[in-house]
Amino acid sequence: MKGRSQARAAARLAAVQALYQHEMEATALAPLLDEFHRHRLGGEIDPDIEGAHYAEAEVAFFDDVVKGVLARREEIDALLGARLAKGWSLPRLDKTMLQILRAGTYELLARADVPTGSAISEYVDVAHAFFDPREAKFVNGVLDAVAKGVR
Repeated sequence: MKGRSQARAAARLAAVQALYQHEMEATALAPLLDEFHRHRLGGEIDPDIEGAHYAEAEVAFFDDVVKGVLARREEIDALLGARLAKGWSLPRLDKTMLQILRAGTYELLARADVPTGSAISEYVDVAHAFFDPREAKFVNGVLDAVAKGVR
């Protein structure tokens, strides 16, 4: 089970990175998935660094999160926007933060096989990879509010 949870965690992190790349560069879905499949999901980081590898990721889960967020983006953004504090809007959020929240919201909406607490805590962990604890608490709060509305 531990191997699967690590593979899912790697898939979530990679999905956030892919969504960020799509947001910043408007990379089309097929080449985006292909790039991640070939170079980032269990592949070497840098051939010059011996033994450096990305964590092995669950590819089907990665694909589902990326495709699902892009397919349901308007619905996801509406859910997120309704749960932000007064004076905040999605365009005001850091672009990485926005992708973390979108991916987490997608899982809460569409992946009934993933327990609510697991989905939230996994994206809090992803947030810790990029942000200070305060921002990770923000992810927890927003995704908890989303979960109360959709589960």
